[in-house]
Amino acid sequence: MTATPTTATPTVLTEALRREGVSDARTDALTIGMYATDAGIYRVPPRAVVFPRHTDEIAATLSVARELGVPVTTRGAGTSCAGNAVGPGIVIDTARHLGRVLDVDRDSATALVEAGTVHATLQARAREIGLRFGPDPSSHSRCTVGGMIGNNACGNRALGYGRTSDNIVGMELLTAAGATLSATTGVAGGPPSLTGDDALVARLTQLADDHLGTIRTQFGRFGRQVSGYALEHLAPERGRDIGRMLVGSEGTLAVVTQARVRLVTDPAATCLAVLGFPDIYAAGDVAHQLRGLGAVAAEGIDSRIVDIVRRRRGPHAVPDLPRGAAWMLVEVPGEDSAAAQAAAERVCREIPHTDSLVVTDPGHARSLWKIREDGAGLSSRSPRDRPAHAGWEDAAVPPERLGDYLRDFDALLDAHDVQGLPYGHFGDGCLHIRLDVDLDAPDATDRYRRLVEEAADLVASYGGSLSGEHGDGRARSALLPRMYDAETMALFGAVKHAFDPTNLLNPGVLVDAAPVEADIRIPAAHKVTVPLAFGYAGDDGDFSQAVHRCTGVGKCRAAGTSSTVMCPSYLATGEEKDSTRGRARALQEMLNGTTITDGWRSPEVHDALDLCLSCKGCASDCPTGIDMATYKSETLHQTYKGRIRPRSHYSLGRLPQLARVASKLPRVANALTSLPGLKRVTLPAAGVDPRRSIPTFARQTFRAWAADEGLVASAAQAAATDHPVALFVDSFTDHFSPQVGRATVAVLREAGCAPFVPAEALCCGLTFISTGQLDAAKKTLTEAAHVLAPVVAAGIPVVGMEPSCTAALRHDLPALVDSGAARQVAGGVRTVAEVLTSAIDEGRWVAPDLTGTEIVAQPHCHHHAVMSWSADEALLARTGATVTRLGGCCGLAGNFGVELGHYEVSVKVAEQQLLPAIEAAGRETVVLADGFSCQTQIADLSERTGVHLVELLAGR
Repeated sequence: MTATPTTATPTVLTEALRREGVSDARTDALTIGMYATDAGIYRVPPRAVVFPRHTDEIAATLSVARELGVPVTTRGAGTSCAGNAVGPGIVIDTARHLGRVLDVDRDSATALVEAGTVHATLQARAREIGLRFGPDPSSHSRCTVGGMIGNNACGNRALGYGRTSDNIVGMELLTAAGATLSATTGVAGGPPSLTGDDALVARLTQLADDHLGTIRTQFGRFGRQVSGYALEHLAPERGRDIGRMLVGSEGTLAVVTQARVRLVTDPAATCLAVLGFPDIYAAGDVAHQLRGLGAVAAEGIDSRIVDIVRRRRGPHAVPDLPRGAAWMLVEVPGEDSAAAQAAAERVCREIPHTDSLVVTDPGHARSLWKIREDGAGLSSRSPRDRPAHAGWEDAAVPPERLGDYLRDFDALLDAHDVQGLPYGHFGDGCLHIRLDVDLDAPDATDRYRRLVEEAADLVASYGGSLSGEHGDGRARSALLPRMYDAETMALFGAVKHAFDPTNLLNPGVLVDAAPVEADIRIPAAHKVTVPLAFGYAGDDGDFSQAVHRCTGVGKCRAAGTSSTVMCPSYLATGEEKDSTRGRARALQEMLNGTTITDGWRSPEVHDALDLCLSCKGCASDCPTGIDMATYKSETLHQTYKGRIRPRSHYSLGRLPQLARVASKLPRVANALTSLPGLKRVTLPAAGVDPRRSIPTFARQTFRAWAADEGLVASAAQAAATDHPVALFVDSFTDHFSPQVGRATVAVLREAGCAPFVPAEALCCGLTFISTGQLDAAKKTLTEAAHVLAPVVAAGIPVVGMEPSCTAALRHDLPALVDSGAARQVAGGVRTVAEVLTSAIDEGRWVAPDLTGTEIVAQPHCHHHAVMSWSADEALLARTGATVTRLGGCCGLAGNFGVELGHYEVSVKVAEQQLLPAIEAAGRETVVLADGFSCQTQIADLSERTGVHLVELLAGR
């Protein structure tokens, strides 16, 4: 069965789509490149991507596909791990416009949603009436209901709530042939039905009757048997439930446009029992017992993934765990908190284990679940810090056989010299893992095929399923004959032909599968190691490996929280190109060179990077470790080195140098920049939006004040004092907000420190970095490292006052300057909060009492991403103040929000969290914002003034 060959060019295709009323069909290289892959390892560029605004446009797209013989693949959030959501024809993105919750019905406990509705959006609406949608995959913050239907997604709590197929009441669907189908399942208790094509129903009934023996013995053997079509639902004793059979068909049979889902009541209370084991095998041995103890979730992790979290995010990122090298997170419900805790304690009594912990603190529990939810991203690097890939990532076996399967699977990996980070739904017998197969090696694809073939044979020998929830996609469809016999495979083909006789829907998946090694993305990318400005030490100096850290999990598309920043531009525009993932894909395609063809200077790449705020939110929030700010800086450097640059690179990029000149005559400089008529001319000429205010130059710089106060000293002189602290005087504090420097001196003195200022005027090179002037940045940072290395060597901490500059010293300095001095200085840089915390711990200072003070805190993005705001948060907690921490970015982000063409997006970003919080705050509420750019945005867009932490603490 093959799709009809077609010669339709992109132009012919888009013209045909527009004639049929499709309003948004794109064939540009950037869109094609971004949609060539999902969260799997495959790269299949489509010919066009359609963003339908209503169901009629999906029908019109299918009509054009029939006419021109072009295949169709439906996509939600693009988080499919098995290559389920890529295809060579038209990709239909339902998430862009078809994401509405159309109805929530308390009486029937159901909701009607469009296919592109994000799980979290549905969940929020359901919770308004005290209900929830049961399945909760780890990608719940961005995955769509349509995608969940396509893969029969399950999630952490499938023990309690079942799979997606257990929670779909009905669906509206379109077939490739043009039929409109309406499916009602038996989930709500009524008789199943499928209307809209009586001949199709008759054909499926006949197929089921002809193969009842096979259906009854091959299918529905255990809960996580997701591979293939779920033909058990066609059996007469199951009501011939075609709707439930369609769930998990991966878009190969019909296109879902709407679904009515079952909603359930959350338990009154839950409690988490954490069981420790000597190894992951021991956890697998007992996992099946948890269903009988009422567990709604039983998730397994081991020390390999925990060690990765500690290494990447610091020790604070892993909360207390029981003794052991592997753990199960077991959630149990109760009619109240006491009953839930008693149920958790029962789990600890009855399940054999090494050590246990009953977690009653919700924050502690959330931290543990976060490790589990980030598994797909965290596991993208193996224990030996090699890139690890999806493809064989979610096999399942009957739960009672999980322990032995884990032992044999690890032995198989050892035989192939392959490693990964295992975790998964142990109560259901499902294991997730990504494998560090070297896909760059000359024989990589053959080695990969042999590995997954042996893995398929192993899981089949245990009576398991190649997929336990992600679907087969391109990763496992060709392996299905190793799990199913020839009659079953022929039956799959017959079912496919009944729905889609011309094979237009997602060809190459499930039926007539492409080889597992075909179209793998990594081998098609080119290594880029020299000449690069940044070192990319964590990626073997390879820019390609760095950008391929993005596995497509799509966390950058999720709505922001109070503790995350990524990705502010996507939340402002809703465009894939403005997400971290979209940018990574553009860079990957640039390295591939077939869709984006002009290298570093490709306009598609610069289009994708244009609205990147360089906030570094992804550096901490993306579980795969993407650092788009660095990649953008590198791209600008490679593009413009030796060439004429954009105007803002000369003005904003050289701000420290210009500020030093202006500080000689601050009154004249302030007069020139404040004249309205002059401002409208000079700012655009400098690449700056005239709606922006220009900060006022201080009449006395902080360095001048420090000299008057006798604070300028050498490291040797400072070492003779008690608790010396070197202040890194950044350009913003020095020229625009010297009061912050003065307050820093006052607070540090109160804490028993002896602050001093090195004699040399140093710079962190931040504005050079953000504009990609990396040769100048490297020279600037090399000088800073030379001066500060003796300070740090003397045991004196270097304290930054401006968060972005502090982050540049800690993060960008060692990345740009490969020297012992650079690494030494980076390790010696501290925030004010970190120094004050040490003073408290040593008994030299007591935090002031701020009880009754309300604070709205906007942590600087770089502070959050590089240093973590945890020390500041803990310090404020000690003061007794009531703190509301905001997530997201302020929107100004250094030079970004000041540049021409960025103002509107900058404001939209501020409107996500910052401006609503300020508007809701009382007049006495303190708006805490250490970052100069954050303070500037607050002043520009509100009537409030942001204050620095030291200003809050000084004199209290």
